[in-house]
Amino acid sequence: MAVSANRLELLQIADAVAREKVIDRQIVLAAMEDAIQKAARSRYGQETEVRAEINPKTGEIRLSRLLQVVDQIENDAVQILLEDARRKNPAAQVDDWIAETLPPFDFGRIAAQSAKQVIVQKVREAERDRQFDEFKDRVGTVVNGLVKRVEYGNVVVDLGRGEAVVRRDELLPREVFRPGDRIRAYLFDVRREQRGPQVFLSRTHPQFMSKLFEQEVPEIYDGVIEVKAVARDPGSRAKIAVISRDSSIDPVGACVGMRGSRVQAVVGELQGEKIDIIPWSPDVATFIVNALQPAEVSKVVLDEDSEKIEVVVPEAQLSLAIGRRGQNVRLASQLTGWDIDILTEAEESERRQKEFVQRTQTFMTALNVDEVVGQLLASEGFRTVEEVAYVDPSDVSSIEGFDEETAEEIQTRARDYLTAVEEEFDAKRKALGVEDELKTVEGVSTAMLVALGENDVKSVEDLAGCATDDLVGWTERKDGETTKHAGYLDAFELSRDEAEAIIMAARIKAGWVEAPAPAEEEPAEEEASTLSEHGA
Repeated sequence: MAVSANRLELLQIADAVAREKVIDRQIVLAAMEDAIQKAARSRYGQETEVRAEINPKTGEIRLSRLLQVVDQIENDAVQILLEDARRKNPAAQVDDWIAETLPPFDFGRIAAQSAKQVIVQKVREAERDRQFDEFKDRVGTVVNGLVKRVEYGNVVVDLGRGEAVVRRDELLPREVFRPGDRIRAYLFDVRREQRGPQVFLSRTHPQFMSKLFEQEVPEIYDGVIEVKAVARDPGSRAKIAVISRDSSIDPVGACVGMRGSRVQAVVGELQGEKIDIIPWSPDVATFIVNALQPAEVSKVVLDEDSEKIEVVVPEAQLSLAIGRRGQNVRLASQLTGWDIDILTEAEESERRQKEFVQRTQTFMTALNVDEVVGQLLASEGFRTVEEVAYVDPSDVSSIEGFDEETAEEIQTRARDYLTAVEEEFDAKRKALGVEDELKTVEGVSTAMLVALGENDVKSVEDLAGCATDDLVGWTERKDGETTKHAGYLDAFELSRDEAEAIIMAARIKAGWVEAPAPAEEEPAEEEASTLSEHGA
């Protein structure tokens, strides 16, 4: 069968559009079929169920009308009687659909314009879907492109098969691009929006630096060296933590390169941003000491519950450790994920002396003893009256100058003091209207009940409805600054796990959740016997 010129032209147009827009030829043909169907409805009536098919090999167009087989016709545009349907198809049944061939027709100007709009819209949608599918798989990679235009400080980049944007706040400070410049950036987000997929690039993202090192350092690309963390003050300074999986390869030296060639390539791309390359360590204290380079650290005090760390440095190293406008300690904090407080040796000594005086005064007041006894208890490491009251008597009597009788008297006074404090807190708790049942929740002390009552938590249900952040507070990091929001029980230095356990106990007590079933003993015993056999 010969192919007419107009049919061949139809297929050529479909091929050309598919190549230009980089979409499947079948999608273009489907768009043409939809356009022909719309034009046919304008000819045969909008109610008519028209189907158009284009032969992908010959370009032949076939038009047909779908009719539903019924016993009684209500709309002859879309329905056909069973007896009429069986003349066309003897096997036809009620509710079947019968296809009736329609004669070809010439497009009018209006119909042709409408068909063109349908094709353009469908092809545009297919192009957008193709762009979204292509770029969503490239999130987390570095891309290269040409600057197309600059709009209000935002740089629009031509990536070849689509456009991307680098917002003004994602550019390095004092960085200027002009149309036609080449740009390299990190693709961090792709969003499907009404006007098409929006591709967002960044030159300030921490992972941009990580990917640049991956391109410059073959050991990172091969996985021998791993980048564990990156912290950046874009355009000014950055810290990157690396670790080697091969003990024979120095991770810092590999990233620096011969005469600094590798790190200088990254610095050049980032407009002179200074980079500290730091060896990562699984030991938090060691990692933080490394992160504060080039400052020297004398001592580190770690508080794992609140994720805070105190770093003691010599007086001469203080300004270096903090950095200009706090930059060094801020980057070290971002790199490690810990809040870092920096003290000089003199400040730490002064603080320890102050704590010693406070503890001495606490013991003198609570135990009704003189200053010498209070100092002896504080110097032996006792921090609270509770520790003195409930520690083994030998720990107190072993203090120089104490005997068993003195130790017993001190512990008796400590217990009497705690009893008096307990009674005082209980009276306050009752005055605040805190229910007695709340005392039975595991992990809640009388002092905590007073703090909860002052924050309007007065029943088991009130406590059960609390979140962990309500009890221990939460930390919010914004623009490099950390803000601590206080919780109801901040004074008691609870860990998040302890706070969660208290809330869960209250929910079980309130009947909101069921208590977990007790663990079975037998499997544990079997496991122990197995371990002993292996040990043997």
